Amino acid sequence: SLVVLFGATAGAYGAKLGSDERELILLVWQVVDLHSKKVGTLHKSLVKADNLDLSDQCREVSGLTPEGLGKAEPLDRVLQQFNQLVSSDLKVLGRSSYTLCCDGQLLIRQVLHPETSKKNFLLSDCFYSFYDLRKEFHTCYPSSAAVKDQTIKTMAEYLGLGTDETEEDFGVWQVKTMVAIIFSMLSESCNHIFTEPETVKYKYETGPCSKSETVDSETVIRARGLPWQSSDQDIARFFKGLNIAKGGVALCLNAQGRRNGEALVRFVNSEQRDLALERHKHHMGSRYIEVYKATGEEFLKIAGGTSNEVAQFLSKENQVIIRMRGLPFTATQEDVLGFLGPECPVTGGKEGLLFVKYPDGRPTGDAFVLFSCEEYAQNALKKHKEILGKRYIELFRSTAAEVQQVVLNRYMSTPLIPTLPTPIIPVIPPPYTIATGSIRDCVRLRGLPYTAGIDDILDFMGDATGDIKPHGVHMVLNQQGRPSGDAFIQMKSADKAFMVAQKCHKKMMKDRYVEVFQCSGEEMNFVLMGGTLNRSGLSPPPCKLPCLSPPAYAAFQTAAVIPAEAALYQPQALLPTTRTPQASAAAPPTVTYYPAQAAQLYMNYTAYYPSPPVSPTTVGYIAAPPGAVAAAATATHTPLLPQPGALVRMQGLPYNTGMKEILSFFQGYQYAPDDYNGLIQLSDQARSVLQAPKEWVCL
Repeated sequence: SLVVLFGATAGAYGAKLGSDERELILLVWQVVDLHSKKVGTLHKSLVKADNLDLSDQCREVSGLTPEGLGKAEPLDRVLQQFNQLVSSDLKVLGRSSYTLCCDGQLLIRQVLHPETSKKNFLLSDCFYSFYDLRKEFHTCYPSSAAVKDQTIKTMAEYLGLGTDETEEDFGVWQVKTMVAIIFSMLSESCNHIFTEPETVKYKYETGPCSKSETVDSETVIRARGLPWQSSDQDIARFFKGLNIAKGGVALCLNAQGRRNGEALVRFVNSEQRDLALERHKHHMGSRYIEVYKATGEEFLKIAGGTSNEVAQFLSKENQVIIRMRGLPFTATQEDVLGFLGPECPVTGGKEGLLFVKYPDGRPTGDAFVLFSCEEYAQNALKKHKEILGKRYIELFRSTAAEVQQVVLNRYMSTPLIPTLPTPIIPVIPPPYTIATGSIRDCVRLRGLPYTAGIDDILDFMGDATGDIKPHGVHMVLNQQGRPSGDAFIQMKSADKAFMVAQKCHKKMMKDRYVEVFQCSGEEMNFVLMGGTLNRSGLSPPPCKLPCLSPPAYAAFQTAAVIPAEAALYQPQALLPTTRTPQASAAAPPTVTYYPAQAAQLYMNYTAYYPSPPVSPTTVGYIAAPPGAVAAAATATHTPLLPQPGALVRMQGLPYNTGMKEILSFFQGYQYAPDDYNGLIQLSDQARSVLQAPKEWVCL
C-alpha cells in the first residue's frame, strides 16, 4: 500500500518549499491499495505553527488564515493522529504495511525532518522511506519532462487528466490528482511497479577517509559560521533529512588545532548536495549557517589520511569520539583511564586512546577517546574541566575527520618550527637601533588599508623613501596577528619626519586617506608595546612592560631568526650573549641572514600586541652558512650562554602574563644578578618598573 502525502508550510511553496525554514501548517493524505486499486478516506489536518505569520504566497495559494490555524493541533499531535488514522484505513483495506508517496523530496527531507529535529521529537519509521512520485513517473514515462521540472499539474496534463484546482480545497486536489496519476501508472499499458523507495538515514555514520579516495566535487559543501563546540553529530542534525556519506563531516581547524567554525560535508550524491545548498542561512540554535559549494580536493585536504595508527584507531566503526585537551605532558594511558573512571569505559581499553604527538615524539597535551555508546560519552563530557594532576582537562565531541586532521595534517606532516627556503645570503648591516629618545624623527601612519604591505607604504611615501632609515618600517599588528591599520617609520632626521608629515598627511592609499603624524622614538615604542598615543600624551601599554625592541638588527654567530611573514626579529634580543665588564669594549661584528628574496633595505618589522616585538607567534630558524659562521666565530670567543642548558622555554603562559609573574614563578631559583640594561634601551620610568635577569627570556 501507498500513503499519498501532501503538505504545505507558512512560507514558500513549490520548488522552494522548506528553503525559508517556515513551519508546516497543512498535511493531507490518503491510503492507496496497489493490488485492489482501492483507496481509503482522504484526511486533511491543519497544523498549528509556533509562528502564525503567513507569507503572502501562502495566503494566496492555500487560502488559510492565522485565525484558522490558531485552532489547530501542534505538529506532534497531528503526526500521532496521522499514524492512528493510517493504521485504521489499512485495517479496513485488509493491509498492514505501507510506504509514503510524495510529490518530490522536499516535504520529507526539507520540511518534516528538519522541523521535528529542531522541536526535539522523533518521527516514526514510515518517514524514513518514501517514493518520489516525480521519479517514478519519469521512469514510467521516459519521454516526459525532466524530474526537476515535474509538478503535479504537468504530470496530470501529460496524462490528460483534469487540472482545475479551483474545484477542490487546497491540498485535496493535489492528493486526488496524485492518486489518479498512480492509477494511470498501474494500468495495463504501463504496469509500473514501485520497487526502490528513497531512504533517509537514521543517523550519521562515522568513519575514516583515505587521501587516495575519489571524492566527487558535486557532493561537497562548506558550512560556515558553526558554533566552535559543534560536533559532527550537531552538523548532521543541521542537515537532518539529507544523506551524508559515511565519515562525510570534516571539521576545519586553524593553525593552533582549534575549530574555526567551518566544516566540509560530503553527501551521497549531487541531489542531496543541491538540497543542502537550499539550507543557506538556516539556523543552528541562534546562529545562522552559511552553506556554499566546495570541492572534493578541499574535502580530502581536511579529512583524508593514511596513517596506520589512525586507521587502526578508527577501524572500530559507530563509535562516539571525544577529544581531550590540556593533558599533562607526563600523562599515561592509565592516568587517562583513571580520570574517566568506570562510569565511562573506553572501547578496547588502552586501544581506544590515541595521544597526539609532535613530529619529534613530544606529547601535545591532546588525546582522542572512543566510547561505544552515547551514554558513556555523555558521562565523559560531564568531566569537562575536572582536574588531572594539576591541570584542568577540556573535553569535546569530535569526529573521525578531526582525528585525521589533527594527528596527520597538523602534527605529523608539519614540522614544529618551519624552516624558510634557501638560498640564504649574508648581509652585514650597520648597527642601526630603534630610537627611544624624545627626538621627533619618526612618523606614524594611521588608517592604513588592512591589505597594505611594505611596498604600498614605500609607494605612498614617494621620494621620501630615500630618507627612511634601514629597517625603519614597522607594521603594527593586533592581538590576533592581523594588521591594525597603523605603522611607524623611522626617518633619518626630525626635519625629514616633519616634511613627510606635512606632505603625506591625508594622502590617499587604496581608496582610503591615511593620517601621518610626526612622533618620537619613545612614543613609537609605547604604541608598539600596546600603549596609546593621543592628545593628552602617552598611555602606557596594558602589560606595563617597557618596549623590548632589539637595540640593533644583529644576529647570533650561528643563526638568524626570521618570522613566517618575512619580518625580521633580532635573536640577540631573544638569546643575548653573556656580558662581562669588558664586553662592550670589544663588541663582535654582527651578521644577519636574510632569504634572497627578502634582501632589501626596508625590512618588515611587526609587533604582536601585547607581546614584545621579539616574540612572534611563528618563528623559522635558518642556519647560517658555515663560512660565515666561521668568520663570525673568529671575531669573538664570548660564549652564547653561561653554561649548557641555561635557557628554558615556557609554554602555556596566560596571555596577560608579565615579567614580574614569570620571576615570581621562578622564585627561589638562582639566576644571574645582571639586568636588562645592556640588552634593551630603557627610559628611567621603565627601568623602575622592571629589573629582570637577562637569562629569563619569554619566547
